[in-house]
Amino acid sequence: MTPATVFDRMAADYDATWTATAVGRAQRDQVWRVLDAMFARGSRVLDVGCGTGEDARHLMGRGVAVQAIDASPAMVAIAQAHGVTAEVRCAEELGDVASETERASLAYPPGKTDAGRMACPTGGPEAVFDGALSNFGALNCVADLAAAARGLARVVRPGGPVAICLIGRCCLWEIAYYSVRLQFRKALRRRHASEFRGMAVYYPSVAEVSSAFAEGFELRRWKGVGLFVPPSYVKLPATLVRALGACDRVFAGLPGLRATADHRLFVLVKQ
Repeated sequence: MTPATVFDRMAADYDATWTATAVGRAQRDQVWRVLDAMFARGSRVLDVGCGTGEDARHLMGRGVAVQAIDASPAMVAIAQAHGVTAEVRCAEELGDVASETERASLAYPPGKTDAGRMACPTGGPEAVFDGALSNFGALNCVADLAAAARGLARVVRPGGPVAICLIGRCCLWEIAYYSVRLQFRKALRRRHASEFRGMAVYYPSVAEVSSAFAEGFELRRWKGVGLFVPPSYVKLPATLVRALGACDRVFAGLPGLRATADHRLFVLVKQ
């Protein structure tokens, strides 16, 4: 089953089951703290695997121009309904993301005239973005991560920052949660590629991420997201999740500990 089909089926309930939950908000807060420091007002940013557009809307609210793509038509439709400029496109098709023509519908910072809108990608080799992001495992669904990286390298300007948040290979919460339930296969499912609702999911190591992006990017740093904050299927009181989020802000970037978080957030720079 393709990622587009799987996420089309999840789209209607996605915000209720992830975005709006205490865990979803706490983990996303960790990512937003990094994104807010990366992308200044007026930056032009590509959101790869935008889902329902939550990250794009956050950045747009801070004056960042965002173009979003997602493989799922249903996700894109929801993002568009939320005011995000989004189109259906797979991450593997990023090499086509450049254009000589301007897209009038691109979201852009308040106060800019039409002449200030960026040329939006639709096919060609131009590097038109100041940076890019891909949040919460969108690229875990891509078999050829290096191909997506090469596409990003074509469309991000030199010096542009890129934030990639991937599902981690080793999550202590998941190991403990399923082990106490004697579901050992699930407890260790991230050691290798696995299936989720018939869709292949990949869990690249730090070395594999660095290698995949080596042609066009330098990996500057990475941290854990969801070290103390659990995965979404672990149900805890919202007040406790917020307290765990505060712990994440202190400890999730530490070597050793960061490798055991639910997600891993990589910050790269285009060379």
